[in-house]
Amino acid sequence: MSHQVVFFEEQRFRQWWLWVLLGIVGLVTVVGSGPLGMALTGAVGGFMWSLRLVIEVRDDGLYIRFAPLHRSFRRVPWPAIESVEATTYRPLREYGGWGIRWRLGAIAYNVRGSRGVFLTRPDDRDLLVGSQRSDELATAIRETMSEATRRE
Repeated sequence: MSHQVVFFEEQRFRQWWLWVLLGIVGLVTVVGSGPLGMALTGAVGGFMWSLRLVIEVRDDGLYIRFAPLHRSFRRVPWPAIESVEATTYRPLREYGGWGIRWRLGAIAYNVRGSRGVFLTRPDDRDLLVGSQRSDELATAIRETMSEATRRE
C-alpha cells in the first residue's frame, strides 16, 4: 500500500571541502601505492558520490533512507514521536560528524550543514534528521501527525 508523500528532500555529499580532502588523501595514496592506490581512491570517491539521504513525510510516518547503505526506507510511525523541533546543532561536536551517527540515546542522519529536525521519542531513542529545509520538514511532520491523529 502506497502512502501519500507530503514532504520530500534528497541530500548528497557535495561539500567542496570534502572533495578537496578526498583528493589530497587520494593523491597521497596514489603516490604511495601506485595503481592499487588509484583503484582504492576511485572506489572511495565513487562510494561517497553515490551516498544520499532521502527524507519523506508520508501520511503514516517519517521515512528515512541513507542510500545505498539502506536498501529500503526506515519508517518512524507517528505514535513513536513525542515532539518535533527544528534546530541548529553542531555535527562534529554533538555527533562526531556526518552520515549515520550514534550517541547515547540518539541517532542522527545527516549529510551537510548544521540544521535539522530533532525528534523526541518515547523509547528514549531520539532522532536527529539533518535537513536543508528544517523548518519546512518540522512543519510537515507536525501537521501530518496532527491530521493522522484526527483521523484515528
